[in-house]
Amino acid sequence: MSGHRFRFAPSPTGFLHIGGARTALYNWLLARQSPENALVLRLEDTDRERSTDEAIAQILEALEWLGLDWDEGPVRQTERATLYAARLDRLLAAGAAYWDTASADEVKRAKEESGGRGYRGRAVAEGTAGAAVRLRVPDEGETVVRDVIRGESRFENALLDDFVIARADRTPLYNFAVAVDDSEMGITHVVRGDDHLSNTPRQLLVLGAVGAEAPLYAHLPLLHGTDGKPLSKRHGAASVQALRDLGYLPEAVRNYLALLGWGYDATTTFFTTDELIERFSLERVSRSPAVFDEQKLSWMNGHYIRGLDRAELARRTREYMEQHGIEGAADPKLEQAAAAVQEKVSALSEIPRLVGFAFGPVETDPAAWEKVMRKDGAAGVLKAARDALAPVEPFDEQHVEQALREAAERLDVKPGKLFQPLRVAITGRTVSAGIFESLALLGRDESLVRIDAALARL
Repeated sequence: MSGHRFRFAPSPTGFLHIGGARTALYNWLLARQSPENALVLRLEDTDRERSTDEAIAQILEALEWLGLDWDEGPVRQTERATLYAARLDRLLAAGAAYWDTASADEVKRAKEESGGRGYRGRAVAEGTAGAAVRLRVPDEGETVVRDVIRGESRFENALLDDFVIARADRTPLYNFAVAVDDSEMGITHVVRGDDHLSNTPRQLLVLGAVGAEAPLYAHLPLLHGTDGKPLSKRHGAASVQALRDLGYLPEAVRNYLALLGWGYDATTTFFTTDELIERFSLERVSRSPAVFDEQKLSWMNGHYIRGLDRAELARRTREYMEQHGIEGAADPKLEQAAAAVQEKVSALSEIPRLVGFAFGPVETDPAAWEKVMRKDGAAGVLKAARDALAPVEPFDEQHVEQALREAAERLDVKPGKLFQPLRVAITGRTVSAGIFESLALLGRDESLVRIDAALARL
């Protein structure tokens, strides 16, 4: 078989979390380094109580949003029962597996009585009450996990239990199904999170029992939050869907995820996807936990937003607004509006908040009104601003700025004293797109209408 074969094998029990997304990305980058490589998408859904079709749809949607395609699959383990049954029959017939009735407590007691040696059961007939299928572990030798990142780990077989590989109804347990799948699919590299390391010796023993060659393993360091604790919802966005809903760009997320545990050199931060494919290697993945810092992702996302041309930024913003039912997605002024705040924002979600005033009636924030418009002199400077703006032609950013700065000089006030009442009058808020861009976006007529309405309230 030519090329290397990788697999991404999530359990579909919820959204695709960030650690899973990084695992998918690393496998994808490795698979795309040669046209002879392949990436298999396998859904490990044998836990029928927790695995749902909704979760499967969410995982596929998240991978597609990230731009991570696959060559084979998605393959569901629940559709492979015939394969598992055939492998199980073969192991039972060969004496490599047997039916046993021992409970977890009985296994624990037997280990204590034997001074910690691995549990070895006593075969009973299939159908015996409480019986499950255990794999027979060799009494001699070692099971060796060869890991690209962690090096070699050796497990003395005499200390390992004969472990359960199938339930009483012959349905397979996780480690048996995974090892059979890796064998049948010809997987050459298993790249997954550190939390699976404890499963690896058992999977290697199953592979040995079925006569399959072991893949090369790479167990990725787990992700922590900035507080040093394992990443969870308390750290903020913990799933790909959450990042998408916050307005991050998929190319920025790919770049950031790649750097969680991997680095090309000490200085390079930004990589195109093609550069990541070319430069990524497992040998450069750290053994230490990686820290997910949403502030850094936000900074990186801002860099990517500023790199978009106006039309593309408008397209992405429109798509985001449509997905979230935000007013103004179809407004022809959207491209101009998004461009007006492109240098300010770090996420698409911030754009409609800053420019939403241009797509509907002004909604004044009471706190903004009290803070700015109740000050002495607010009415006077707002009236002066209106008089300065009324004759401006053309009504663009450059000429609007010139008129307002000249008005501030005539009043002998700092520009901010003029701009803030004007900003609240036309946007309803103290924070928005730049005042000149905001006025040009609204146009002269709408700007004057809003200023007049504010003056009528003062």
